Amino acid sequence: MVMPGGSDGAAAGRGPAVSASPNAREQAAERAGSESAEDDALVASRPPGLADPAKKELAQQLVASAENSTLRWRETFGAVEDAGDGVGYTAGIIGFTTGTHDLLALVEGYTKDHPDNGLAEFLPALREVDGTDSHEGLDPGFTQAWRAESEKPAFRAAQEAERDRVYFDPAVRMAKLDGLGTLGQFVYYDAMVRRGPDTGPEGFYGLREQAVRKARTPGQGGGEEAFLEAFLDVRRAAMLARKPGADTSRVDTVQRRFLREGNLELATPLTWQVNGSTFRIP
Repeated sequence: MVMPGGSDGAAAGRGPAVSASPNAREQAAERAGSESAEDDALVASRPPGLADPAKKELAQQLVASAENSTLRWRETFGAVEDAGDGVGYTAGIIGFTTGTHDLLALVEGYTKDHPDNGLAEFLPALREVDGTDSHEGLDPGFTQAWRAESEKPAFRAAQEAERDRVYFDPAVRMAKLDGLGTLGQFVYYDAMVRRGPDTGPEGFYGLREQAVRKARTPGQGGGEEAFLEAFLDVRRAAMLARKPGADTSRVDTVQRRFLREGNLELATPLTWQVNGSTFRIP
């Protein structure tokens, strides 16, 4: 367990700051998703952090505990339901949704490589319902087709690749640019999964901008614990603003618990509570 001030990310040197400014959200998103020699060198100088295979596996378990009440995230490729949260069907290992474009992008990309797949026939309907909670053109049949396609290794691989491209890789890169260690990288990743890689006020980069206005990142010379507390405050407030009375345990008794234990490396064993259940990883 790492004591305060000893994170693996913050110890690796600072590099250029990613600061708050009128265009901070767009600038941050561009840096997280693009390549530059300076940024690439900075990211490469950091320890592997959440990108280490064992830590990445842990990250998927933590997300699955909050999303699907299980640590067996590989059993959730075929998960699909409408949770009544305004984004249509939520499906797969990361909660791709028919209402927020990422499920459509996944199926479009998969269909380019596998044109005869069982979901291809739903592409016209997926394009029509994108941005809404509508099931028009999807019922009946879409949920069954999703489950059936998720039995195929190629579609499972596509889900993992899209998860990494859209969520995991940009979140870890952004966190390393901000000087954050393994826990901070997970905090960014989980927020990216739930809020989307968006530059709007309610998207991930909007939350990050709010946090940067409250506390400096380690890359700006600030303290890691203080910045993560600020980020989690902003995220919790956003969760409650979107849905008063929402369960905020994935922040309160998961991420903030690890932070206040000083576990900035996400060292195991871990114990946490989320959505009324207790989970342990030895």
